Amino acid sequence: MGNGYVVPGVNWEHVTPESVGYSSARLEVLRAWLKTRPTTSMMAVYKGKVIFEYGDTALATNVASVRKSVLDILFAAELKNLPENLNNSTVVQLGLQDKVPFVHPEELANFDQLLTCRSGIFIPNGNGDQDPIAPKRGSEYPGTYFFYNNWDFNALGTAFEKMTHKDIYDALRDDIAVPIGMQDFDRARQKKPVDPDHSHSGYPMWLSTRDMARIGVLMISHGNWAGKQVADSDFLSWSTYVVTPFAELNPTAFRAAGEPMHWGYGRLWWVWDPSLYPGGTSMGPFQAASSGNSARRTGSYTLSHPSAAPNTFPTTWRATPIASPSLTIGSWPSKTIAYHSAGETMPMAARRRL
Repeated sequence: MGNGYVVPGVNWEHVTPESVGYSSARLEVLRAWLKTRPTTSMMAVYKGKVIFEYGDTALATNVASVRKSVLDILFAAELKNLPENLNNSTVVQLGLQDKVPFVHPEELANFDQLLTCRSGIFIPNGNGDQDPIAPKRGSEYPGTYFFYNNWDFNALGTAFEKMTHKDIYDALRDDIAVPIGMQDFDRARQKKPVDPDHSHSGYPMWLSTRDMARIGVLMISHGNWAGKQVADSDFLSWSTYVVTPFAELNPTAFRAAGEPMHWGYGRLWWVWDPSLYPGGTSMGPFQAASSGNSARRTGSYTLSHPSAAPNTFPTTWRATPIASPSLTIGSWPSKTIAYHSAGETMPMAARRRL
């Protein structure tokens, strides 16, 4: 990987925080705070080496909505097996009709609008938080309105399996877990719930914190693992820039004024959307960060801080843990990973494919 970066072998290498410019004292303050929270485990990795651990990092738990960002990595890993001109293919062309019929113009939503959560499809998905506040069906034209909606994410799981002819969990094993040497992945534990009311089920993923940290290292290296390109780097870059800015997020709870978190949304990734000040200056501790979050406040987090220098943790640390491109954090209450790759347009290689 160069510049002192390594990938973990069979086991993780541990180094002292001071040896790489971080502070043991500050991390112990973090440890004390974590004990006051419902945190299962946390892991900080600098350039592929562990500098901090908390809790049982080998315990596999349900990573909840982080599954969506992992699915994005799977799309990047299977890019060669995806059809040409996929981005503009509609949900009907992709065979994603649900047991509940589409209401116009829902049938016009395309693959990219599913990735960006802008499909305008508001079929109830059984989520007690989302369904009661979803817009009226047919009220928003596809591509014009962001609504964080599990229907989009679950349909993408179905689309992945249809296009690749692979079970999503087999792909997780073969495309990610085995190539990067996950220590705790158990294929038998990965099971989809039965949903008699919908054609598209969820795909919960059970992973350990230390295995999620391996995914973080994979993403930090642009999908490359020890010289092998596991996932397409252009696709990952395309996924991790802001499509929906913070001010346009729905439900509105995602953009509550005064909150320290200021995330926009890309493609299956939350992406830091910094406030702009006069002269176009952006400020804040999470410049150019991206994240895969679960429940945003109480679930698993996937964070990346690509420019943080050692020992420069922000004042909002107690609200939100951070990671640099060389610092991967897994936590809250189960685990997190980290990565960001900036970009303004869809990379040419990915554009040719999609």
